[in-house]
Amino acid sequence: MRNFPAWPLLLIAGGLATAPLGGCAGPGGATPSLMPRSAEKVDPRVPVERPMNDAPVNAALAARLAALVAEARSGDAAFGPAVAQAQRLAGAAGAAQGEAWIAAQVALSAAIAARAPTATALGDIDALGAGKLQAQGGLNPADLAAIKDAGSAVGAIDQRQAEAIAAIKARLGT
Repeated sequence: MRNFPAWPLLLIAGGLATAPLGGCAGPGGATPSLMPRSAEKVDPRVPVERPMNDAPVNAALAARLAALVAEARSGDAAFGPAVAQAQRLAGAAGAAQGEAWIAAQVALSAAIAARAPTATALGDIDALGAGKLQAQGGLNPADLAAIKDAGSAVGAIDQRQAEAIAAIKARLGT
């Protein structure tokens, strides 16, 4: 085995070891500070005292949301008799493609059509929220809560109606 002098390896190793440190220098050759930045000083466990924007609900938005919820509720009032008729006829429907089955299908179609005001109101609430979000670049918490509440109220009506329609379809085998 041949002995080589160690100094070329130390020179190479020393040069490689200091080369990456040159990238740590800040502007003007100053080394960067290791002190915490201001964003790092904020404790994420500290509760927020109040929202940054605690404005009340926009009156025009609240009025429009109330009107949409009222439309869904009045549509639900019209849906009730239509779905009751469809349930009654589906319960009496005989074999598929028979006259009673066809009458139940027609009643089911009328019940589905009676869901239109609820579905429209739900879509309008979503569009209203999306439009405000896009136009303003954000929503204040009160407006967002009002939109969520209206969407939940109409969504519950829509869900109940959808379940009733699905039950009738299952009974009719469609």
